[in-house]
Amino acid sequence: MFRLFSALGNAWGIPELRKKLIFTLGILALYEVGLFIPVPGVNGAELGRIFEELSQRTGGGFLMLMDMMTGGALSQATVFALGIMPYISATIIVETLLATAIPALEKLRKEGPNGYRKLHQYSRYATMALAIINSFMYATLLEKAIPAQFNTQIVLHPGWGFKIVTVITMTAGMAIIMWLAEQITERGIGNGMSLLITASIVGRIPLAIRDLGTTLGPSALNQSPMAPLKLIFLVAFIVAVVALVIFVEQGQRRVPVNYARRVVGRKVYGGQSTYLPLKVNSGGVLPIIFAVSLLYFPIQLATFVPQLEGLASWFSRTSVAFNLSYAVLIIFFTYFSTAITAHQFLDAADQMKKVGAFIPGIRPGQATVEHLDGILTRVTFIAAIYLVGIAVLPDLIMATMKIPPRVAGLFGGTSLLIVVGVTLDTMKQIESHLLMRHYEGFFKSGRVKGRR
Repeated sequence: MFRLFSALGNAWGIPELRKKLIFTLGILALYEVGLFIPVPGVNGAELGRIFEELSQRTGGGFLMLMDMMTGGALSQATVFALGIMPYISATIIVETLLATAIPALEKLRKEGPNGYRKLHQYSRYATMALAIINSFMYATLLEKAIPAQFNTQIVLHPGWGFKIVTVITMTAGMAIIMWLAEQITERGIGNGMSLLITASIVGRIPLAIRDLGTTLGPSALNQSPMAPLKLIFLVAFIVAVVALVIFVEQGQRRVPVNYARRVVGRKVYGGQSTYLPLKVNSGGVLPIIFAVSLLYFPIQLATFVPQLEGLASWFSRTSVAFNLSYAVLIIFFTYFSTAITAHQFLDAADQMKKVGAFIPGIRPGQATVEHLDGILTRVTFIAAIYLVGIAVLPDLIMATMKIPPRVAGLFGGTSLLIVVGVTLDTMKQIESHLLMRHYEGFFKSGRVKGRR
């Protein structure tokens, strides 16, 4: 603990790093303020009550997961109710799917920084289009679907005026969120998109602790004699999940590399041995975030198509449809995100050939590329199974134990993986700044385990 505070003190003492930290914290504070600014004409208290009732019916499920990732803005109809999901969805569609299918966009992706900036600008336009569609659907949901189902009025003055104001307000909020995320990435510390989601999850901790105290605390002992045992199990389970996430996120598959010995004049060059590190979970938390963003669409579709009304009940926390869809999407995006970054490792084969490096027992050139590709495929399979297990099993266990939905959503595998993974990535960036200036990092070795 002393070493941790010492490292943070050293980080604060570096002017450049201090500015980045202050800037990042300031952006996150602005984001938290936006989570509490309501959309005009909405009864937020009544809407929050309905969300609580829906979460109790379905055991949390996808609805509570989405509300958690927006920091509660979705259930209160605030200006940031859309969250970061439209931005993520647009990025997936434009910069990955369309950039692979459309030759003109693929050419932009290969042009380097200038092409990437144009491609990213198209992603911004797509984000705004999705924000307009989502906000209009959300306004319709508040105006018609919820009153018809719960016999209550959420919108104070229904009509096209309310729809237009909601679309403008939420679309502007989405633009602000997108700008905040990009500012953190460019001028702060860490990945802006991931940090905003983490801030949303962490901001729900006080409410989750309140629910936990009400359900499993001393006051609940008379109603449930097993409450203390559930509380002990929950704490131990959270610690175990966090330890597993840290262990796997720092894991590497080290491929041995030797350098051929060369004699130039009287000097001998090469002959050393090193390794090529392949991260076990190279995609990080992105497969989870991508999977959640795509699962958002069928829920929206079920809300506005009467024939698909029963689809929403399929996405409860313990339903087979929800967990199977969630698992398949996580596996797909794990391989997809790895394939995007795989060229970095496969290009290393050409660099190794140029400098006289080789993998023992493997011929240079194409054989090395195939060898690295095979290793990366096996490592990615382990990462996919790990992500599915972390995301699905804890939620199922908590739902079976009848843990409150907000507590299960916050301390389930998905939220813990995002928070711990983003925290580790941010710590690595801070540590790299410290090591560049000859300071000790967060750990005794001076580096995060697995990076030596």
